[in-house]
Amino acid sequence: MLFTRRAATAAALMLTTALSLLAGCAAPSDSSSMSDSSATYPPIVFVHGNGDSAALWLTTLWRFESNGWPRERLHVIELPYPLARDNDTKAQPGRSGTAEHMAYLKAEVERVLRATGASQVVLMGNSRGGYAIRNYIQNGGGAATVSHAILGGTPNHGVWAIKGYNEGSEFSGTGAFLTGLNAPKNATGDEVTGPVRWMTVRSDNNDKYAQPDGVWIGAKGTPTNVGYDGPELKGARNVVIAGLDHRETSFAPTAFAAAFQFLTGRAPEADIVPEARVVLSGTVSGLGLNPNDPASGDYVNNLPLAGAELTIYETEATTGQRLGAPVYTHKTGPDGRWGPFNPRAGVAHEFELKATGYATTHIYRSPFPRSSGIVNLRPERVTAAADKEAQALVIFTRPRGYFDARRDTVRFDGRTPPPGVPPAGAGVSSSRLRLDSAADRAITAEFNGERLAGRVWPAAAGHVSVLELSY
Repeated sequence: MLFTRRAATAAALMLTTALSLLAGCAAPSDSSSMSDSSATYPPIVFVHGNGDSAALWLTTLWRFESNGWPRERLHVIELPYPLARDNDTKAQPGRSGTAEHMAYLKAEVERVLRATGASQVVLMGNSRGGYAIRNYIQNGGGAATVSHAILGGTPNHGVWAIKGYNEGSEFSGTGAFLTGLNAPKNATGDEVTGPVRWMTVRSDNNDKYAQPDGVWIGAKGTPTNVGYDGPELKGARNVVIAGLDHRETSFAPTAFAAAFQFLTGRAPEADIVPEARVVLSGTVSGLGLNPNDPASGDYVNNLPLAGAELTIYETEATTGQRLGAPVYTHKTGPDGRWGPFNPRAGVAHEFELKATGYATTHIYRSPFPRSSGIVNLRPERVTAAADKEAQALVIFTRPRGYFDARRDTVRFDGRTPPPGVPPAGAGVSSSRLRLDSAADRAITAEFNGERLAGRVWPAAAGHVSVLELSY
């Protein structure tokens, strides 16, 4: 099942924990929240992080909807080139700079204001997405168009703050971009731009990009000069939630509870409430190659992939076996869009993708409890030598968080921790299983109560299996 009783109980406990933490936070609700008597909820624009896509906000949107926020008031941007440049001042194929990022967000906010007739929006950003929000509010006119800004895991004081080390990067705490954003805005030294109301959400010590040691940036033993409190901002409501990893600061139930409380002044009443009729649609996107250095491999982009053939099968929940003929087929056009597709309630699915230049990719997903128009599908390429040598390749991935062997219950084909997952720390969001046999069989994975089942497919025939978690 998508959300087992155990997982539902855990989510409820996380929501309760979040609310108890919020009770001790600074800034009273009557000065930072919207009136409960509002006739309508304001539009929210969600901004994803570095290398990510709009689809990561899937469960957050479901939680807002389940607590009364109208679906048409929830808007998610899809940055075409979501990876930051190595040096923000130099153009780089397939990557975006801070100016482009801010301009893209500004255009989306203006579009949403026109479409909804609202005078202001709420902005929510994860990680790098928070940089675009801060830049827009401080330098792009957003102080007038934004009422609230919520930043989850944004490395506001850098991933590193080392004088002379890669200071052209937007992630450098001593570089021009962040020192400009963090410059005091008033006599009290606030780092946030008013009159916008600000909140940050951070982990206590489990965010890979807020670490005093450089282990997660390939410099173990080297001080980063950034502490666990790096995402905090003076002048904001700063919420600390124990145990969260970098992505969970935006996508965990506790992070949602913190955001909802901040915006409304009240606790959410529900986690994710299933819908009687589910409608799914989304985009197929691909991978790019650096035209100046093709040997450097693929980079992620969110450009639509035309000509991709999508076939959806219902599957048996414990084995991943197909339950008969396809229930949906589609070949994408220039916009890369697919759908609408109406899945049966409580049924797991295999999304098979075929596209020129890619492996035939079999994506196994849990049942969808609610509708969504942002289900992103991306076929795989097999480029690494170790992957090419395997008889079969299976990828277990958690887009909205990381695997933490000490914190989580994680199994992949019976292995715990899964291959590539370190014994301590939350810094890896996927695991690759290279099998020495391509014999057809079930392959299963579990993460804290969400269980997935797929099938093994032969790599020699150009197939890859992906088990993708929703939570």
